[in-house]
Amino acid sequence: MTKELRRLTTIVILMFLTLFASTSVIQAVSADELAKNPNNKRTLYDSFEVQRGSIIAGGDEIATSSPSDDVYAWQRSYTDAAMWAPVTGYLNPVLQSATGLESKMTQELSGTGSSAAFARLERVLTGQDPKGSSVKTSLDPDVQRAAYEAMTNAGYTGGVVAIEPSTGRILAMVSTPSFDTNKLAVHDSDATNVAYEQLKADSGRPMLNRAIGGDLNAPGSTFKLVVASAALESGDFTADSKLPNPATYTLPGTSTNIHNAGRGTCGSGDKVTIADALRLSCNIPMAELAVKVGDDAIREQAEKFGFNSDFELPLNATTSVYPTDELSDDRTALTGYGQGDVIATPLQIAMVTAGIANGGTVMNPTMVDQVISPDLSVLSETQPSAFGQALDSGVADEMVSLMTSNVSNGVASNARIDGVDVGGKTGTAENGDGQPYSLWFTGFAPSDDPQVAVAVVVEDGGGQGQSGSGNAIAAPIAKQVMEAVLNK
Repeated sequence: MTKELRRLTTIVILMFLTLFASTSVIQAVSADELAKNPNNKRTLYDSFEVQRGSIIAGGDEIATSSPSDDVYAWQRSYTDAAMWAPVTGYLNPVLQSATGLESKMTQELSGTGSSAAFARLERVLTGQDPKGSSVKTSLDPDVQRAAYEAMTNAGYTGGVVAIEPSTGRILAMVSTPSFDTNKLAVHDSDATNVAYEQLKADSGRPMLNRAIGGDLNAPGSTFKLVVASAALESGDFTADSKLPNPATYTLPGTSTNIHNAGRGTCGSGDKVTIADALRLSCNIPMAELAVKVGDDAIREQAEKFGFNSDFELPLNATTSVYPTDELSDDRTALTGYGQGDVIATPLQIAMVTAGIANGGTVMNPTMVDQVISPDLSVLSETQPSAFGQALDSGVADEMVSLMTSNVSNGVASNARIDGVDVGGKTGTAENGDGQPYSLWFTGFAPSDDPQVAVAVVVEDGGGQGQSGSGNAIAAPIAKQVMEAVLNK
């Protein structure tokens, strides 16, 4: 062999080895990442040719595939479509798009994920048609329905999230108004585009998932839970620590006055305890407390509960925000009752409450329990994991007690359940001069062994402008959700 031929042979071998190594890395290491890339349409195209697996809640199939008589082979359809829209999303080959779990779990549903490699091989060898895996969610149909009907029967705009405190499993995720995902799954391009444009033009913006995103609301007095937690965690305060009790408070360094909801003092006397300020949901003492605790400590506590962090459920949740820049005392005072620069999703507020109910441990929220192959074997299973320890267990127990008093003997009375101790906190967030309030409630039940933590936000004042309250409108919704869990 001549010298030139040996050199050429060596180059060819090296090129082959480089190509082999590159393709191996792509297939073994980068395949899942590339498939999940939203710019990679191949996985979506492949999924149209496969009988996708079902999306399951409880024992119910809420998204299924059936044969179609067109080029796309399979038609996706949704049961109780509007109720489940924030969860399932939709898949449409005409629009070449997918949302919700249809998007985030498309590899699993179409059988193209790495966990289904052996199942794919088996089906090829046996000559069976390709089929995707099913996704079993953590959501409970009865709890979901209770939340959805409570919101829609009253015509409310907003979101509801219910969480199992000990695991982080999401039991309900509701956003209203909603929409019929079946209308965006049809293979008729004209009908699909008309439906899509109508939804885009709808002033109620039904395609937003207000439970985990959308235009975030100020959390109002539900954020007092974070401020009180920061105060108790510091060791410098107890529930019986007393604060000044004026009827008007001037924000530090400004001429701006704030008031309690009733425009008077927080109960009688010239001093009020943290416990009573929380129980009566008074703004002035909590603003004073926020200034005493300090911006840094409140931010640290908020972040321990999940503020300023991103969460994938696997749906992407919009980040809830406590400002990362240093706040002046007047801005810090506003955060004392959840106004100013603080914004949050119902998911985040539910995580605060679930963390308190879970002995101070905040769990990562999840909404997929298992991925199940066509032969019914479990390909993957989600294990509970802790986001972090937000509170000392003793402080968490004290917060549970304070929240229970809010319901039994405070302004959260509409969350009471006969024969069950319930913990909770209302919120009525202001949105600017003349703008309707955002109405909140968050709570857990039962207090001695919490099985569910829930957060509700009702936007646009629940149709009552600035006259509605979290206790009157949001608390009864949360009560129905908690009852649906406890009546199992």
